[in-house]
Amino acid sequence: MLIQESSIDVATKSGGDMRIFLFHPSIPNYPKAKFPGVVVFSEIYQVTGPVSRFARQIASQGYIVAAPSSYHEFTGPEALAYDGPGTDAGNAWKIAKKVEAYDEDATLAVDALLKLDTCTGKIGATGMCLGGHLAYRCALDPRVLSSVCYFATDIHSHSLGLGLNDDSLQRAGDIKGELLLIFGKMDNHVPSAGRDLIRKTLHEAGVLFSFYEVAWAQHAFIRDELSKGRYDPAIAGICFEMLKELFSRTLSSTLGPRSGEEVEIEDVC
Repeated sequence: MLIQESSIDVATKSGGDMRIFLFHPSIPNYPKAKFPGVVVFSEIYQVTGPVSRFARQIASQGYIVAAPSSYHEFTGPEALAYDGPGTDAGNAWKIAKKVEAYDEDATLAVDALLKLDTCTGKIGATGMCLGGHLAYRCALDPRVLSSVCYFATDIHSHSLGLGLNDDSLQRAGDIKGELLLIFGKMDNHVPSAGRDLIRKTLHEAGVLFSFYEVAWAQHAFIRDELSKGRYDPAIAGICFEMLKELFSRTLSSTLGPRSGEEVEIEDVC
């Protein structure tokens, strides 16, 4: 499937225009084709090469992808470098930005997709690291039917944004779509106790979710550039198949709304 790339700048209340990079599937001779939308949230470096390639992968499966630049209050839409200064700036801005500003960004990205004549109206979200947390928070929007959160940071420690006191876990019960959370068991950004807390909270809140932990994976194991030797293409591919399954079932299929009734569990082999 061919992909057309563009961008739009959207005014925000929190400060500055937010650039949203769009990756739109294109099928020759089908000018009126419609596709579901997916918001892709980036790590602390904004929309880098690896994030763009990830967005293209998703778009190639038949989804319109919107990738917002998160730090419009502080800098332009350009990606930060994967180096010391880039890391320091990204980490500083991550906790200088207000949580409600992150939420506004997510709302505006979903709005942008829904305004497209070529969007079916079904929306998903995904992201890695900071973006994994933002994909989780995007799922608080009832318009979002499913979210895939790769090694989402700061959920367990409620330390996203200004004041380091987000309410992401407390609001777990507001998530009505389906979640897929993926972590490496060797990820020291989200230790085992933190992963257990997330899983327990989602269970108790009645959220529909899958939870996958890769035995030997460290943080950023799906990033194909400057991942400090942690990139695992085989496992990244398996995780992408999980993303494809979830989005295909919840966004591309015409299942109608989920009833929420209990599924009978049979005690059989």
